Parts: sequence; C-alpha cells; structure tokens
Amino acid sequence: MSHPTDALTRFYGVIPAGGIGSRLWPLSRADAPKFLHDLTGSGQTLLRDTWDRLVPLAGDQRIMVVTGRAHRAAVEAQLPELADHNVVLESEPRESSAAIGLAAAILQKREPGVIIGAFAADHVIKNAAVFRQGVREAIAAADAGYIVTLGIQPSEPSIGFGYIKSAEPLDIAGAPTARSVASFVEKPDLATAKQYVASGDYLWNAGMFIARADRILEEIGTNEPELLAGLLTLADAWDTPERGAVVDRIWPNLKKIAIDYSVAEPAAAAGRLAVIPGQFDWDDVGDFASIAKIHSGGRKRDLAILGEGARVLSDSSSGIVVSHTKRVIALIGVEDIVVVDTPDALLVTTSANAQKVKAVVDALKLSGSSDVL
Repeated sequence: MSHPTDALTRFYGVIPAGGIGSRLWPLSRADAPKFLHDLTGSGQTLLRDTWDRLVPLAGDQRIMVVTGRAHRAAVEAQLPELADHNVVLESEPRESSAAIGLAAAILQKREPGVIIGAFAADHVIKNAAVFRQGVREAIAAADAGYIVTLGIQPSEPSIGFGYIKSAEPLDIAGAPTARSVASFVEKPDLATAKQYVASGDYLWNAGMFIARADRILEEIGTNEPELLAGLLTLADAWDTPERGAVVDRIWPNLKKIAIDYSVAEPAAAAGRLAVIPGQFDWDDVGDFASIAKIHSGGRKRDLAILGEGARVLSDSSSGIVVSHTKRVIALIGVEDIVVVDTPDALLVTTSANAQKVKAVVDALKLSGSSDVL
C-alpha cells in the first residue's frame, strides 16, 4: 500500500456537468442548465465554484469535465484553465454510470492506477477546507481498495435525499474517520427519515464517489458487463482519430443507469464500500426551496431576491423571488412563495410545492412547448 501522500499525487478530479435541473425551471433550461448559473450569490457559477474547490487537491491540469456537446463553449468559457484533452463530450445524456465510467476508463488507459473523484457540477458546499480534508481521507481509503463516498451529516429529516447507513470503523492509514457501509437507502418517507436521523447511523447520500479507476470499472463490469464493454471500446478509441465514429456508434446504446445502482449499492452489499462522514455544509440545490434556504440562512421569515437589477417590493412576505426581467414584482402578505420571472415564462408556486416543478416541465414536453425548455 502506498503512503497517503503518494495516493494524492495519483488523484484526478472528475466533474460530471449534465442534466438541466428541471426542478429549477424556468431559470434552468436545456441551453443554460443550473450549473451555469450563480445560485448562491458568490459571483460565480456553480461549475466554477466546483472547479475552485478541486484545484487545491488535483491541480488545474488534473481535472476532467464530462458534459454535453451543446455546453462545450459555455463550460470552456467558465473554465479557461481546463485542458482540451480533459473535456469529455456526451452526444446525449446517458446517466451517471456512463459519464463517470467513461471518465474512469479514459483515465485508467492514460494513467494506470489513477484514483478518481467524481463531484457534481451543481452542488453548493461551504467550508471548502473541511471538504478537502474529507476528500483526502477518501483518497487514502480508495488507495486501500475501497469505493468511497462522502456522506453528509443530516441537518434535518429530509425526504429529498437518499441515505447511507454506516457501520463499523475501518482501520485505514490516512483515513481515521472511514467507516464501512451497511446499505444504501432510497428516499424515505418523513417518519422513516426522522428515525434515520434520530439513530445517528445514517448520512445523506451526496453522490460523491472516490475510487481507483480500475475498481470502478471492475464493479461496473460485475453488475453491468455490457455497459463496461461499451465504455472500454470508447476509451480505446478516445485518444485516436476514430473517436468521433466510435462515440456515434457506441454512446447512444449504452444503458442508462445511475452509478448508485451499478456501483455503490452492490459494492455496499459486498463490503467493498466505505464512507467518510462529511462535516461540511452541503446542498444539491434541487429546487427553489433549497435556494431560498441558502440565501436566508434557514430563516423562513426572510425573502430571498436573486437577479441583477431585480425590482421587488415586499410587505410581510417570505420565500424567494428570482427575476431576470425589469418587471416590478410586488408581494403583499404571502408566505413561503416562489416567484421566478424570465422574459418568456413565469413560475409561481410555494416552497412546499417546489419539488413539483419537474411535473410542469414534463407537461410542457408533452404539449410540444419545447421553446421554453
């Protein structure tokens, strides 16, 4: 086993930047997904924030971004340091197993023994130094042969996240807080979530995975052999003139499956998954209620206002207003409201119903109203 410092030198960051964030419509669109927005008031997009968190760990030449062909120009504009050979373009979305698996296959072919860490482009993380310490522990555990996830200490019994049940501590040099994982649990109902949080044995699943690339590929091959075969074919052609033709032939036929199901769940069942409890604030910004919470510091009586030049008048109101127009928006005596005003679409709902915005997007697709998606 190598020294933890040696393992860090073999680390490569991977940023999957896909998905349109349909619960953030009409702000997030197919041509401007949520990772290309500043949703925290930091002055930077979520993608740029993610990059900046990883550079101190990996360096700007050891970060790969997996994104859609349509987003290449926007991604490269946000990340001018991103090396051309570290841009992996998807011809169409095929879920996280394909995106992360392809990155693993390419990097393993280029650099056998590489350790990769996959971190979504659209998450909000505070306490970046604490986050990086957790990743360093995860890298040490990955070097020991585990597939590792960062679990988040629950701040409330949320029904919007999956949960990780942690088990006994693992004796791994460089990873003092690492624990084995007993199981992954899908999004529970509220009563079950309350039990999980009260037990102290469960962490939120934030979807951050760190492992040797060969271990990820091995796990995919055990559970989804056809998917692995396609990924290896793509990796063999990736740094050759045949890449385009092979991608067009192979990529659209890859199975759509989340990495939770192809890697994490079976690895947990086999005792090959470890978790590092994260002591940092984290949010996946899954809906407008999440954004309101970030901007109000959890104070439900506050009204969060986003948008340069937003013109909002408020009297005894709370929630969030996102304005990308010059329209005056007046709120009087409404609580936990969500108003999103764009030039061609207006959304009005409540924080309690914020998760249902995806159903509106689905209905617009069915009605053929693709011009606002």
